[in-house]
Amino acid sequence: MNEWSGLLLRGAIGLLPVVCFLVALMALDSYKLVRLRVVAVVIVLGAASAVLSYLANVAMLRGLGLDLGLYARSVGPLFEEIAKGLVVIALLYTHRIGFLVDAAIFGFAVGTGFALVENLYFLQDLGHANVAVWIVRGFGTALLHGGVQSIFAVMLTALTDRRGKLDFGALLPALGAAWLLHAAFNQFVLPPIWQAMAMLLVLPPVMMFVFARSEAAVGDWLGIGFDADHHLLEVLDSGLFRGSPQGVYLRGLRAHFSGEVVADLLCCLRLHVELALRAKGLLMMRENGIDVPMDDDTRARFEELHYLERAVGPTALRALRPLLQVSRRDLWQLYVLGK
Repeated sequence: MNEWSGLLLRGAIGLLPVVCFLVALMALDSYKLVRLRVVAVVIVLGAASAVLSYLANVAMLRGLGLDLGLYARSVGPLFEEIAKGLVVIALLYTHRIGFLVDAAIFGFAVGTGFALVENLYFLQDLGHANVAVWIVRGFGTALLHGGVQSIFAVMLTALTDRRGKLDFGALLPALGAAWLLHAAFNQFVLPPIWQAMAMLLVLPPVMMFVFARSEAAVGDWLGIGFDADHHLLEVLDSGLFRGSPQGVYLRGLRAHFSGEVVADLLCCLRLHVELALRAKGLLMMRENGIDVPMDDDTRARFEELHYLERAVGPTALRALRPLLQVSRRDLWQLYVLGK
């Protein structure tokens, strides 16, 4: 009984700090940009990335013939960050991430899943080790996986926004920073217990800074975007649309597409603006503690939008993009509303 109690205690010390930190990050998200169900899926994907990196590390160790200690301090962190980073890249590519807040949470969730699998693996070999070892693993190594991946996600999101696309110019600096931070931790320049304390002292202020900056950006984006969408909807509802720049551009598409396609594009434009306004309104209500589920009317509008998008085809949709001013955040807000 005492043996099992000791294992449970060491396992809890190794696993609970990173889980508690993730819960705290989600509690700080006043706009509720991420859902618990999605975070749970991301944790599972982070766990899968731990298995993937383990297999890659075993294969590389055999192939390179390096000393295990040297490999763990240099090459190993790179493959671990690549494996975790694949999850964040997929989230960005599929428009699940819109702002730095959700990037930070999803990144930490990936690291949490990775740390859970890694600590369960080490529990087999180090289950009877001194409690201090598990304090280092729980408050040091586990938080490192979450914190570094959170920093990677935030950097990648910020660089993607700045460059206007997700490419190697955005990916390589973020991956390089994550690799260097992870490798620096693995050098153990300080005693392990001091490194764990450093993680506890440094990580919370960094996350608080990211959240403060991002929440301010969300507020600015909601205000500016709401006004722009509302103005466009007023133009669409008035008799002035035909003579507006948007109307002139849409009429010009008749030279390339049939009248039916252009009419469908106009319907797509209206539906997109209406849903974008509803998404921004939903976020504003979430900020005030009101969570409104998607109603039947909104669901029907989404279905109509998807039908029209399939009907007009990808070429016509690309022609409509200048009017929609489609950015990654526009696609993200529609995803948020749709889910």
